[in-house]
Amino acid sequence: MIRINLLETAKGKNKRAGGSSLPTLPAMEMGDMGSPRLKLLAMLVLTGLLNFGYWYRLDRQEQSIAKQMQAAQQKNRELSDVKARYLERQTQANNYKRRVDVIDSLRNSQSGGPVTLLAMLGETVNGTEAVWLRKMDDTGPSVSLEGTALSTDAVANLIANLQKTGFFKSVEIKETYQDEQIKDMQAFQFMLTCEKGKS
Repeated sequence: MIRINLLETAKGKNKRAGGSSLPTLPAMEMGDMGSPRLKLLAMLVLTGLLNFGYWYRLDRQEQSIAKQMQAAQQKNRELSDVKARYLERQTQANNYKRRVDVIDSLRNSQSGGPVTLLAMLGETVNGTEAVWLRKMDDTGPSVSLEGTALSTDAVANLIANLQKTGFFKSVEIKETYQDEQIKDMQAFQFMLTCEKGKS
């Protein structure tokens, strides 16, 4: 118990000489602070309160981290779904691009390949009078033609028309002869070698 004395004591007035009365300072008595057990108990309670406060703060942090982790896992699941859909669409796009590339390459090879060659030869032979083709052999760099013509002038016209197409670098007569088996009219068998151009 703490006791504070704010009044002057009688003993203090008598001891002073000369009758001068100086004020005395208030006295403060601390009293008995309690037994050591009480002090130990107070220390334990204070330590327990501090530990409880620290534990409470750590528990709140743990709950906050658990919520953040749950939200992050949910976001991760959503992003993995988006990634799976993206990869599926990417695969579809790659397959589509591959198909388009195959179609384009087929068109390109068709435009510069045998279809174009046959169409050009058909138009050229149809545009030349008295000429018929019997056989065509495409060996890659050159084309061999065999056919029948009613005159040597028709063969010459066919050669000129083939050169005009621009498809061939050179057109040469390999062989020409009159067919004796045809009795009713004059007919010539011919063989031409046409060397393809670079295009």
